[in-house]
Amino acid sequence: MATWGLLAEFPTTRALYRACESVRDAGYVRFDAHTPFPVHGLDRAMGMKRSILPWIILVLGLGGAAVGFALQWWVHAKAYPLVISGKPYFSWPAYIPITFELGVLGGALAAVFGMLGLNQLPRHHHPIFESARFARASDDRFFISIEAADPRFDAVASRRLLEEAGATAVELIEEPA
Repeated sequence: MATWGLLAEFPTTRALYRACESVRDAGYVRFDAHTPFPVHGLDRAMGMKRSILPWIILVLGLGGAAVGFALQWWVHAKAYPLVISGKPYFSWPAYIPITFELGVLGGALAAVFGMLGLNQLPRHHHPIFESARFARASDDRFFISIEAADPRFDAVASRRLLEEAGATAVELIEEPA
């Protein structure tokens, strides 16, 4: 069986925080922390960068608004130019509600599908779910998982790093067949 990575258990949030800093400082980039509740500052300890999701939402929201505005202009001024109540063909104030709604729709769709894509979801099964210890991750334990796909991963050296960082247990996780 192929190795997926290592799973290390920590007793407290303070130990987990310091271990995340140690793993980050050792140069690992494909690792994650698993906690039963949010831990303030853990993203900073892991060296995580800001998400590009707000930019994706902005671009697709503005794109939706532009498409809505352009479609209305084309229909009213080019495809079917009708004089209604003496208004000009290009009466842009009437286009604002639809432009706004399509901007919101574009942003909402970008938020949902961008989040799914950036989080690599849906993923119906993960190799660390095979660990009996990991069942406590949603209860009272704290974990760090380091993927074997990380360029710095070495089973022996990575295990030693996690043990030196204060792990109470380190487990090798195999890729399911």
